[in-house]
Amino acid sequence: MIYPELHFIGQVWRPPYEANSQLLQITSGCTWHKCKFCSLYHGTPFRMSPLSEIESDLKVIRQWQPRARRVYLTGANPFALSYNKLMDIAILLRKYLPDMVSFGMFARVTDITPKSVEELKNLRHMKLDSINIGIETAHDPTLERMNKGYHASDILEQLSKLDEAGIRYNVFYLNGLGGKGYGVESAVTTADVLNKLHPCIINIVSLTVFPESKLYQEVLDGTYTEEPEIERLIEMRALIERLKIKVNLLGHHVSNTVPITGALPHDRVAILREFDRAIAEFPEEELKAYRNRIWHL
Repeated sequence: MIYPELHFIGQVWRPPYEANSQLLQITSGCTWHKCKFCSLYHGTPFRMSPLSEIESDLKVIRQWQPRARRVYLTGANPFALSYNKLMDIAILLRKYLPDMVSFGMFARVTDITPKSVEELKNLRHMKLDSINIGIETAHDPTLERMNKGYHASDILEQLSKLDEAGIRYNVFYLNGLGGKGYGVESAVTTADVLNKLHPCIINIVSLTVFPESKLYQEVLDGTYTEEPEIERLIEMRALIERLKIKVNLLGHHVSNTVPITGALPHDRVAILREFDRAIAEFPEEELKAYRNRIWHL
């Protein structure tokens, strides 16, 4: 029997909590492709899937998963598509998957900018209920050095629009991104911004520099010094201690030497106690050896 294939091109990533979602590629690669630390979409140029291709894939999904209730649109940042194109895709989703309850995708902060609150509300009405956003940090010097293309003020302004539109969002915090000596400063400034917002989940990932990234060369030539592992633990502790909002934490990624999960404020004391123990007991060399064994994310 010959099974039909979906049009997946390049790397395909999804958050762990989308494990049961039906995947549908909308874009491949990243529209920005300039973040110094990133190697997730190395070698894959940005491409928008034609509507004909998306519709073809939906016909296959309807054949094999006709009662799919959750769809996750893949690509580094499909939310970069215009409002009208996203609405066209939402209409196709409802046409071919009538039992679908919701869909979600990745986005850059700047992808939200051209969309009005009214347009965001319309997308929410069409079943877009969550977006995953790699803010990385709200520390402006680090955002500028890593060439993220936005500032802390943009994070606050654009994510506030999602709050107003009723679209849930999860953010990614990249622990250690500031480099040696900037960990706590990054954590404090980021917590201060997030305390004015309403993220559902804060995903914590620890920076691991791979050869495919632009930052790797800066490490080699000495212009960027990676944050020591103990300082990273202190940074994570500072972030969690300063957060005052009700939010879920997912820090069990392979890149974290001390994995944690929990909900704030309920689990704050237990999580901080775990970091205090790790900071006091774990040798820097042992933690660094663990990171060196991570061959890819």
